[in-house]
Amino acid sequence: MAKGSKAYSTAATVSAVGAAFVARKVLTSTWQAATRRKPPANPADPDVEMWEAVLWAVSTGAVVAVARMLAQRRVAEYYRKSTGELPPGLEPDGQ
Repeated sequence: MAKGSKAYSTAATVSAVGAAFVARKVLTSTWQAATRRKPPANPADPDVEMWEAVLWAVSTGAVVAVARMLAQRRVAEYYRKSTGELPPGLEPDGQ
C-alpha cells in the first residue's frame, strides 16, 4: 500500500468521523429548538413515543450520512488535485 493511500484513508476516516460528530451536535441543537425537548437517548425504548423515535432515527441517519459523504468527497477532491488521479478504491462514475 502506497504512502499516499494510507494518508488518504486516514484523512477520509478522520473527516468522516469529525463531520458525523458536528452533524449530530447541530441536529441535537436543532431538535431541542424545534421540539423544546431533548432528543431520545435510545429510540428503541418503548417509553419513547413512536413518532419521536422514528423521526429522530430517520433524521439522524440522513444528516450524518450526508455530512460524512460531503467530508469524504472533499478529501477525495483534495487528493485528486494533489496527485492528478482519484484516490485508491474510487473509480469514475461514468455519468
